[in-house]
Amino acid sequence: MIARRHFLQAGLAASALWGASGFGNWSRLAAQQRLGQDDLIGTGGPGNVTLIHITDIHAQTQPIWFREPEINLGVGEAQGLVPHVTGAAFRKLYGIEDGSPLDYALTYDDFVALGREYGRMGGLDRIATVLKAIRAERPDALLLDGGDTWQGSLPALRTEGADMVRLFNALGTDAMTSHWEFTLGIDRVNEIIETELDPAFLGANIFDAMWDEPAYEPFKLFERGGTSIAVIGQAFPYLPIANPSWMFPDLSFGVRQERMAEVVQEARDAGAEVVVVLSHNGFDVDRKMAAQVPGIDVILTGHTHDALPEPVLVGNTHLIASGSHGKFVSRVDLDVQDGALKGLTHRLIPIFSDVIAPDPEMTALVEETRAPFKDEMAEVLGTTESLLYRRGNFNGTWDDLICNALISEREADIALSPGFRWGASLMPGQEITREDVFNATAMSYPEAYRSEMTGETLKLILEDVADNLFNPDPYYQQGGDMVRVGGMGYRIDIGQPVGSRVTEMTLLSSGEKIDPSKTYVVAGWASVNEGTEGPAIWDVVESHIRNQGTVSIDPNTSVDVVAG
Repeated sequence: MIARRHFLQAGLAASALWGASGFGNWSRLAAQQRLGQDDLIGTGGPGNVTLIHITDIHAQTQPIWFREPEINLGVGEAQGLVPHVTGAAFRKLYGIEDGSPLDYALTYDDFVALGREYGRMGGLDRIATVLKAIRAERPDALLLDGGDTWQGSLPALRTEGADMVRLFNALGTDAMTSHWEFTLGIDRVNEIIETELDPAFLGANIFDAMWDEPAYEPFKLFERGGTSIAVIGQAFPYLPIANPSWMFPDLSFGVRQERMAEVVQEARDAGAEVVVVLSHNGFDVDRKMAAQVPGIDVILTGHTHDALPEPVLVGNTHLIASGSHGKFVSRVDLDVQDGALKGLTHRLIPIFSDVIAPDPEMTALVEETRAPFKDEMAEVLGTTESLLYRRGNFNGTWDDLICNALISEREADIALSPGFRWGASLMPGQEITREDVFNATAMSYPEAYRSEMTGETLKLILEDVADNLFNPDPYYQQGGDMVRVGGMGYRIDIGQPVGSRVTEMTLLSSGEKIDPSKTYVVAGWASVNEGTEGPAIWDVVESHIRNQGTVSIDPNTSVDVVAG
């Protein structure tokens, strides 16, 4: 495997994962019905320091379905590299057998059939069991949270993140960084940090905009296994672009590559033998930063929700991608000798909910946080005949459902829905509850607007979002995935420059080409503009589902993608 070969060439310990410890035996274990908790958790590798990484859980405390992307396109130097490899190509790259547990966990093919065989994934009480098993072997392991923790569910929305703060405190989290946390508003974020939060809240790239000085602690030194480890926080760099800046008006962000280099050196000067960056940059941004900032041993990457079964080595920096929504936990064992990293062993642990026993204490605490909202969340709104998922560069079926709701409930010609990556999947035949809708919509600026836009404006919006996603320079990739569109089709050539990627825009109801000078009624949600008016998106979607009774989403062929 590529990453394994690179480790050997670099003279470091190769990734253990399942390469030498049973990786190829997974499907046989499943077939023999011998796949058990110990097989999943395993044991660590050699070393004296253990890191545990969880990221992008998006307030999901329960076992869920979550389909991985079918389309994840890389551009520029990242074209064809992980994490921009999916499906059969991904399985071939890592030697994953078709139909195996890892096929189900890490790729999208046959998701429904494999999901019925292997069950849901995640659940904080299962994660707690894994953490206890690791700590039984390595009591001083560092638990690091990559952010996007306090947002993404009805209880998190209602409690302004208090439920997730309480639960991650109980897990024994040592440090965290951030992104969607700031959509709770700056006052609430600071209240949590000052009065509720146990772990260190780190953000080397977060500055006070007025005074141009650091707003939060940039890094923290930990002593573990006789070793000094610096954990540097890197918050999502583009918060004021991707999310409403009026919610945190006195802060500025950015990649701040020179600042990162300064903090790395500051940490080394303070005695750090190992430097770990706890990042919410996104994988391609972290890959570029690793190549340009010396002295970083490990980047625990987040934001883009990628799950990779082996580290990616960039120079002497190891990039670890641990997925999202509680599907995986990464264990990283570091062998530190003579003040330097000599070896690294990584294990991506998939949280199969039917295999890993729930931890009773965490089960009780989770249920306590959910109890005030349990009846509200459990109400059934309808049923889906289709697999509902949201993950990939373009529309998922959850997005199509939201767009359909916007068009019907808001009487619009065209619908726009943000390219969010968060939100659990639903299986065909499954009842749709209010909790399910909130898992795909819960946020602090949910207003579903209705406005008029010219064809020219629509083109500008699509081009702007496309450049945020497909700019060849990772430092200019400033958003999520492509805006989801309902009622309109288009062609996109991701290899073209900004302004020339989107063509053949068509109004689906009539088949007519979008006229740049004509005005269309457009409905959308999650506008970053202050003062946006309209009903909450979850009310719009709920009304639509109730009116439909049974939801069925036709395959979306309205976007023609040219990948280069």
